[in-house]
Amino acid sequence: MNRRLGLLVAASVFLIDQVSKYWVTGPLGLNVQDASLTVLPIFDLRFVKNIGVSLGLLPASGAMTRWLLVLLTGAIAVGVCVWMLREKKRPDIIALGLVLGGALGNILDRTRIGYVVDFADLHFGDWRPFLVFNVADAAITIGVLILLIRALFVRDTPAGKPAPVENEVNA
Repeated sequence: MNRRLGLLVAASVFLIDQVSKYWVTGPLGLNVQDASLTVLPIFDLRFVKNIGVSLGLLPASGAMTRWLLVLLTGAIAVGVCVWMLREKKRPDIIALGLVLGGALGNILDRTRIGYVVDFADLHFGDWRPFLVFNVADAAITIGVLILLIRALFVRDTPAGKPAPVENEVNA
Protein backbone atom coordinates (compact mmCIF):
# COMPACT_ATOMS: atom_id res chain seq x y z
CA MET A 1 0.00 0.00 0.00
CA ASN A 2 2.80 2.43 0.88
CA ARG A 3 4.45 1.89 -2.51
CA ARG A 4 1.22 2.82 -4.25
CA LEU A 5 1.01 5.92 -2.06
CA GLY A 6 4.49 6.99 -3.16
CA LEU A 7 3.64 6.41 -6.81
CA LEU A 8 0.35 8.31 -6.37
CA VAL A 9 2.20 11.26 -4.81
CA ALA A 10 4.73 11.22 -7.66
CA ALA A 11 2.00 11.06 -10.32
CA SER A 12 0.02 13.86 -8.62
CA VAL A 13 3.04 16.16 -8.42
CA PHE A 14 3.91 15.39 -12.05
CA LEU A 15 0.37 16.18 -13.26
CA ILE A 16 -0.02 19.35 -11.18
CA ASP A 17 3.40 20.54 -12.39
CA GLN A 18 2.62 19.93 -16.06
CA VAL A 19 -0.88 21.45 -15.87
CA SER A 20 0.44 24.56 -14.10
CA LYS A 21 3.20 25.01 -16.70
CA TYR A 22 0.65 24.60 -19.51
CA TRP A 23 -1.70 27.09 -17.84
CA VAL A 24 1.03 29.72 -17.45
CA THR A 25 2.46 29.35 -20.97
CA GLY A 26 -0.83 28.62 -22.77
CA PRO A 27 -4.03 30.30 -21.56
CA LEU A 28 -2.21 33.03 -19.60
CA GLY A 29 0.13 33.68 -22.52
CA LEU A 30 3.25 34.09 -20.41
CA ASN A 31 5.48 32.30 -22.88
CA VAL A 32 8.13 34.92 -23.63
CA GLN A 33 11.19 35.48 -21.43
CA ASP A 34 10.37 37.60 -18.35
CA ALA A 35 6.70 38.12 -19.25
CA SER A 36 4.89 38.53 -15.94
CA LEU A 37 1.53 38.84 -14.24
CA THR A 38 1.15 40.17 -10.70
CA VAL A 39 -1.03 37.86 -8.62
CA LEU A 40 -0.35 39.29 -5.16
CA PRO A 41 1.88 42.16 -4.00
CA ILE A 42 4.49 39.52 -3.07
CA PHE A 43 3.89 36.97 -5.85
CA ASP A 44 4.13 37.19 -9.62
CA LEU A 45 3.83 34.66 -12.40
CA ARG A 46 6.97 35.26 -14.46
CA PHE A 47 8.05 33.05 -17.38
CA VAL A 48 11.70 32.00 -17.23
CA LYS A 49 13.50 29.44 -19.41
CA ASN A 50 15.71 27.48 -17.03
CA ILE A 51 18.46 25.72 -18.97
CA GLY A 52 20.32 24.61 -15.82
CA VAL A 53 19.50 22.73 -12.65
CA SER A 54 18.99 24.11 -9.14
CA LEU A 55 20.18 27.68 -8.73
CA GLY A 56 21.17 27.79 -12.39
CA LEU A 57 24.02 25.32 -11.84
CA LEU A 58 25.17 23.11 -14.73
CA PRO A 59 23.67 25.20 -17.53
CA ALA A 60 22.86 23.09 -20.57
CA SER A 61 23.49 25.60 -23.33
CA GLY A 62 24.04 23.06 -26.11
CA ALA A 63 22.39 19.86 -27.28
CA MET A 64 25.08 17.60 -25.80
CA THR A 65 24.97 19.20 -22.34
CA ARG A 66 21.15 19.20 -22.47
CA TRP A 67 21.02 15.44 -23.05
CA LEU A 68 23.77 14.78 -20.50
CA LEU A 69 21.69 16.71 -17.99
CA VAL A 70 18.62 14.65 -18.95
CA LEU A 71 20.65 11.46 -18.43
CA LEU A 72 22.03 12.65 -15.09
CA THR A 73 18.65 13.72 -13.71
CA GLY A 74 17.06 10.57 -15.16
CA ALA A 75 19.60 8.40 -13.33
CA ILE A 76 18.88 10.28 -10.11
CA ALA A 77 15.12 9.79 -10.66
CA VAL A 78 15.66 6.03 -11.15
CA GLY A 79 17.65 5.93 -7.91
CA VAL A 80 14.92 7.82 -6.05
CA CYS A 81 12.28 5.47 -7.47
CA VAL A 82 14.21 2.35 -6.39
CA TRP A 83 14.71 3.86 -2.92
CA MET A 84 11.01 4.73 -2.69
CA LEU A 85 9.92 1.21 -3.71
CA ARG A 86 12.20 -0.31 -1.05
CA GLU A 87 11.42 2.19 1.69
CA LYS A 88 9.15 1.07 4.54
CA LYS A 89 8.48 4.34 6.38
CA ARG A 90 5.44 6.20 5.11
CA PRO A 91 6.78 9.77 5.63
CA ASP A 92 9.93 8.89 3.69
CA ILE A 93 7.88 7.28 0.92
CA ILE A 94 5.78 10.44 0.60
CA ALA A 95 8.92 12.62 0.56
CA LEU A 96 10.51 10.42 -2.11
CA GLY A 97 7.27 10.58 -4.12
CA LEU A 98 7.49 14.39 -4.02
CA VAL A 99 11.09 14.28 -5.26
CA LEU A 100 10.33 11.71 -7.97
CA GLY A 101 7.26 13.54 -9.30
CA GLY A 102 9.14 16.84 -9.41
CA ALA A 103 12.14 15.29 -11.12
CA LEU A 104 9.96 13.66 -13.77
CA GLY A 105 8.14 16.94 -14.46
CA ASN A 106 11.39 18.81 -15.03
CA ILE A 107 12.89 15.95 -17.07
CA LEU A 108 9.86 15.99 -19.39
CA ASP A 109 10.26 19.74 -19.94
CA ARG A 110 13.95 19.45 -20.71
CA THR A 111 13.36 16.51 -23.05
CA ARG A 112 10.35 18.00 -24.83
CA ILE A 113 11.29 21.69 -25.16
CA GLY A 114 14.96 21.91 -24.17
CA TYR A 115 14.53 23.86 -20.93
CA VAL A 116 12.48 23.81 -17.73
CA VAL A 117 9.57 26.25 -17.47
CA ASP A 118 9.84 28.27 -14.25
CA PHE A 119 7.13 30.75 -13.33
CA ALA A 120 6.61 31.27 -9.58
CA ASP A 121 8.26 34.49 -8.40
CA LEU A 122 7.97 35.12 -4.65
CA HIS A 123 9.36 38.52 -3.67
CA PHE A 124 9.20 41.13 -0.96
CA GLY A 125 9.69 44.43 -2.74
CA ASP A 126 12.92 44.07 -4.67
CA TRP A 127 14.17 41.26 -2.40
CA ARG A 128 13.73 37.82 -3.93
CA PRO A 129 14.62 35.08 -1.44
CA PHE A 130 14.25 32.42 -4.16
CA LEU A 131 14.93 32.17 -7.84
CA VAL A 132 11.85 31.85 -10.04
CA PHE A 133 10.66 28.26 -9.60
CA ASN A 134 7.84 25.85 -10.49
CA VAL A 135 5.69 23.18 -8.81
CA ALA A 136 8.28 20.47 -9.52
CA ASP A 137 11.04 22.52 -7.88
CA ALA A 138 8.87 23.16 -4.82
CA ALA A 139 7.99 19.46 -4.51
CA ILE A 140 11.64 18.42 -4.81
CA THR A 141 12.67 20.97 -2.18
CA ILE A 142 9.91 19.96 0.25
CA GLY A 143 10.66 16.26 -0.26
CA VAL A 144 14.39 16.72 0.37
CA LEU A 145 13.69 18.86 3.47
CA ILE A 146 11.39 16.16 4.88
CA LEU A 147 14.08 13.52 4.29
CA LEU A 148 16.77 15.68 5.91
CA ILE A 149 14.66 16.58 8.94
CA ARG A 150 13.68 12.95 9.45
CA ALA A 151 17.28 11.76 9.05
CA LEU A 152 18.61 14.34 11.51
CA PHE A 153 15.87 14.59 14.12
CA VAL A 154 13.49 11.60 13.99
CA ARG A 155 14.35 8.25 15.50
CA ASP A 156 11.92 5.62 14.30
CA THR A 157 11.51 2.48 16.39
CA PRO A 158 11.34 -0.94 14.75
CA ALA A 159 7.79 -2.22 14.18
CA GLY A 160 6.39 -4.05 17.19
CA LYS A 161 8.95 -2.70 19.65
CA PRO A 162 8.02 0.04 22.12
CA ALA A 163 10.10 3.18 22.23
CA PRO A 164 12.77 3.11 24.94
CA VAL A 165 11.77 4.82 28.17
CA GLU A 166 14.32 6.75 30.20
CA ASN A 167 14.96 5.25 33.63
CA GLU A 168 13.91 7.30 36.58
CA VAL A 169 16.15 7.23 39.62
CA ASN A 170 14.31 7.16 42.93
CA ALA A 171 16.14 8.91 45.73
